[in-house]
Amino acid sequence: VLALIAFICIETIMECSPCEGLYFFEFVSCSALVVTGVLLLMFSLNLHTRIPQINWNLTDLVNTGLSTFFFFIASVVLAALNHKTGAEIAAVIFGFLAMAVYAVNTYLAIKKWRMNSRQQNSRQTSDYMRARTESREVDHRPEIQRLDA
Repeated sequence: VLALIAFICIETIMECSPCEGLYFFEFVSCSALVVTGVLLLMFSLNLHTRIPQINWNLTDLVNTGLSTFFFFIASVVLAALNHKTGAEIAAVIFGFLAMAVYAVNTYLAIKKWRMNSRQQNSRQTSDYMRARTESREVDHRPEIQRLDA
């Protein structure tokens, strides 16, 4: 929502003299809005379960991390180059707010990614230990006859 508001603020600016900062901010806010919206839609409709080959936790982490970084850069550039108009000031404020929200989401995504990777490691370790235990039990079970005997 904050990315949308920042994008709307930047679109209301009628004239600019060095427009590069404005165009970069526009690109960042629009890109973050579209990518985050697509991911939100996929997660909301459980479409991500149909594509299990993609690590969705890592995808969310990369999206929020890059959005945080680029919103920071775009907001700083726009703040340095703005002409003190109301729309530019509002866009900078909403850009920093969007950056803060993406940063919190990045932190939560890192925690979730670490928790899932720990669970997968412990699951792999337990599968390995179970396989080793079962292979050792073959030697001690009399109902299984050895072929070399």
